[in-house]
Order: sequence, then structure tokens, then C-alpha cells
Amino acid sequence: MAIRTQADHDRADAKTLARPIAVYYEHPRWFEPLFAEMDRRGVPYTKLDAASHQFDILPDEHRRHGLVFNRMSPSAWTRGNAHGIFYTLSYVEHLERLGVRVVNGSRAFRFEISKALQLSLLQDLGLPHPRTRVINHPSQAPSAARGLRFPVVVKPNIGGSGAGIIRFDDPGQLEAAAPNLNLGLDSVGLLQEFIPARGGHITRVETLGHRYLYGINVFTQGQTFDLCPADICRTTDGTELNVSCVVEGAKAGLRVEGYEPPAEIRADVERIFAAAGIEVGGLEYVGDDRDGQLYYYDVNALSNFVSDGARVVGFDPFARLVDYLVREAR
Repeated sequence: MAIRTQADHDRADAKTLARPIAVYYEHPRWFEPLFAEMDRRGVPYTKLDAASHQFDILPDEHRRHGLVFNRMSPSAWTRGNAHGIFYTLSYVEHLERLGVRVVNGSRAFRFEISKALQLSLLQDLGLPHPRTRVINHPSQAPSAARGLRFPVVVKPNIGGSGAGIIRFDDPGQLEAAAPNLNLGLDSVGLLQEFIPARGGHITRVETLGHRYLYGINVFTQGQTFDLCPADICRTTDGTELNVSCVVEGAKAGLRVEGYEPPAEIRADVERIFAAAGIEVGGLEYVGDDRDGQLYYYDVNALSNFVSDGARVVGFDPFARLVDYLVREAR
């Protein structure tokens, strides 16, 4: 009798799908590992390019998919695809009204495109976050910074991959720069206390189905806010990682290691993502080097898994992700 392998089981599971999974995405290469894993298993899927997408209001075309996985990135505006961000809300909300199953649906995406909303959620849940003020015009920045502890950072409300974040070390520096600040796509900005990272690293926690998946420490020299884990090329001992999706180039000075956060942090993270409706996401937190206080500061619905997950965290997170999508599509 032939022995069935795990791959045989995976392919059998994929064949039970009556309709394909649709992956709605914008970045040209971030999702190649996901597509490769679905190809390996024979999972039927359709690629929907958000940059050139359109839809009919009539329901028939939307029922062709068993599930739509929303992978739209808020940093699309840095790649000439700003037009797709608010369009995505219209599309995803239309799907939900038709009863189409959407992973990372409209509620999740609203949190993804508003750092102010993320912080409001953290406040509502009683969780620590950096002190922040929200502004709607660059001229408000100096007054909004009064009473905050410098250094501060100015962040566009719609960010992604560290886009548009600028650090200011004193009020005079901020005052001089204020007239030329770019608050981004919706003209909303955050003035936020900068937290010097204890141990020289931030911690990123990834979730799947509102549950903890894995954690990593990202070591940075503090000169970059782009901590995309898919673009980090080395472990802490200098070992090269198998990076399959580096488009902008390796992130200077960044190294990564697997890390298991304490149980109370894992519980906090799961509570955050359940409240935000984010099924596949990542969160970043940092310990303040001045006093050790922990702060949650970034909630992501567009989360890129770490490169070479098997080496860094002991398993391939894309395999777990496809398991989840197939289960939900069934």
C-alpha cells in the first residue's frame, strides 16, 4: 500500500475547494512566497492586482471566489499607487455586503490606514503606547509638541514600511522644519515621543486568526523606521538569510532573531488583533531604554513574514498561512 506524504494530504485538502481563493495585492514581489506555497499544494487561486483593479456592482463576478484575502498595502502611495488605498475600502465593503468571506476585511483595513485609530484602540484597551498628538496641518506641529518629551517623531497617519517618518531632537529643529512637513495622503499627522529602544531592538509579533504565531527581535541602529521583516537579510550572528522578496534592498544595519515574548504580551497582542478584526497581522513594541517601560506602537494588517522563517523561528509561516486560508475558504 502506498504511503501518503504530508504533501499528498496538502494537495488533497486543496482539491476540496469548490471555488478559488482570490489574493488582492499591490506590491509586485512581497507575496511571491505565498503564491509559491499555494502552487506547491495545488491550491486554486486568483491574483487580483489592486493597482489596476476594477469591479462591477452586480454580484455575479464576486461569487466566483470562495474567499478574498486582502493584502493591500498602505505604503502603496510611495510606489505611485495611492489611488488604490481608498478604492480598496469601497471594494472590500462591497464584498462584505454581498456576503463574500474577506480575510482582513474593511474593519481591519481601516485600522491599517490610520495610525491614529490604532493608538485610539490601544488607549481603549488600556495598553501602554507612546504619548501622541494628532494634527491636520503642518503648522500645528510645534504647538502640538509642547509638553512632549523630545526626541519626537512626526508620522503620516497613512504610513507603511516607515514611510514619511521624521525624527526631531529639539523644539527648534521641529519649528524650522514645520512649514515643509508632509503629512501624507490624508493630511493627518502624528506627533509622537520617540522611544529609545532598550537592548537596541524592537520586537515584532505576528498573528494568524487573531492568535499568536511567532515573535522576532529586530536590531536597529535607530536611523531607520523601515523594519519590514521580509527585507532583513541577516541573523544576529551575521548569517545570510534566504531573502526572496527584497526589492528596495537590504535594510541597512538591521539584524533579526527569533524571540518568544512573555505570555502576558502574547495575550495583549491577541486582544488587540481580535478587537481590530485583523486576522493576519503584525504588531511592534519596544522597551524604553530610559526606564524599561514597554510601549505598543504599530499595528499592521499588511504584515510581511520574516525571510527564511524556518531558520529564524523554526517553521515556515507561509505554510501556516495557507493552512488557514484553505480552512476559511472551505
